[in-house]
Amino acid sequence: MPIQAAVLPQSLPAPRPADSLGCSQSSLSLDRELVAGELRLYRKRHDSRQLGHVATDGSDRGHLFGLSLAPGHRRRVLGGRAARTCEFQRGAYYLRDFSADYRADICSGFDFLLIEFPPQFFERIGGGQPDCSLLRQDDVLTHLAQALLPALDRPRPDEALFVEQLGIAIGLRLARPGRAPAPAAPARLSRSQLATATELLLTGGGATSIAAVAEACALSRAHFIRAFRHSLGQTPHRWLLQQRVERARGLLAASDRSLAEIAAEAGFADQSHFTRVFARATGCTPGAWRRAARG
Repeated sequence: MPIQAAVLPQSLPAPRPADSLGCSQSSLSLDRELVAGELRLYRKRHDSRQLGHVATDGSDRGHLFGLSLAPGHRRRVLGGRAARTCEFQRGAYYLRDFSADYRADICSGFDFLLIEFPPQFFERIGGGQPDCSLLRQDDVLTHLAQALLPALDRPRPDEALFVEQLGIAIGLRLARPGRAPAPAAPARLSRSQLATATELLLTGGGATSIAAVAEACALSRAHFIRAFRHSLGQTPHRWLLQQRVERARGLLAASDRSLAEIAAEAGFADQSHFTRVFARATGCTPGAWRRAARG
C-alpha cells in the first residue's frame, strides 16, 4: 500500500511589530522618541512607496498631534463605511483624540513630527478643548515644530525644559485653533512662588520639569511660564542657562580647574555644551574669557 506524504500546513509570515502609534516598525526609515515632562515627542519617516497601514484602538491616552515636515504625503483615513483621502503638504497637521479607534491606509512616504499630549493636558494648561481635525495648516505651528527637531536629532537632558516649553506653546495654539491666545493680564510670581521655582530649577540638575515646578507653585503650566517671564524677564529655560553661565564665570575667575570640571560643576551636560552656551552669552569661549579676566 503506497505511503502518502503528509501535507504540512504552510506557516504564515509573522506579523510585523507595530509601535505605540500603530506604525509598522520595519517600514520606518527614521524612528525617534523623546520624553519631556509629561509630553512624548516622536519623529517618524517612511520612505517606501508600498502601501502600509496604521491602526490604534481607542484608549485614554489623550491626544496626538502630527505635523508633516515634507510635502506629498497621502493617506486614506477609514471611518466606519466612509473613508477620506488626505493629502499633506509641508506644515499641514492633524489632531486626533486617542479615545476613538483610528485606521488609515498609508499611500505614500511621510516625515512627521508627532506630540502625544496626555489626558486632561489642555485643561491643565488653561486652554480650551482643542478642535480635532484631520487636516489643517498653521504657519506658527510649523515654526514651533521646526524648533523642536534639533532636540529630537540630538537629545540632551539639559534641554528638557526648552522642549517642554515649546510643547506647551503648541498645546496652547491647538487649544485656540486659527487665532493667537487671548492676552492675559500681566501677572508675577509671588515672593514664595519665585523662591520655590528658582530653587527647584537650580537644584534639579536639568531634570525638573515645567509641570513639576508649576505644580509646586500651584499654577497651570501656561500661567507659570507667563508669570515667570514677567517676573524675571526670561523663560525658565533661558534663566537657568544664565545662572549656569554666571556660576561658570565665578569658577573660571577664581580657580585653575579644567573646563570639563567647570562645565560639570556649573550644571552643563558636557564641555562642548558649556562652550556653546557660554560663547553665545558672552561673545567668547570660556578659555578666552578666563585669559581676559586674569589680564
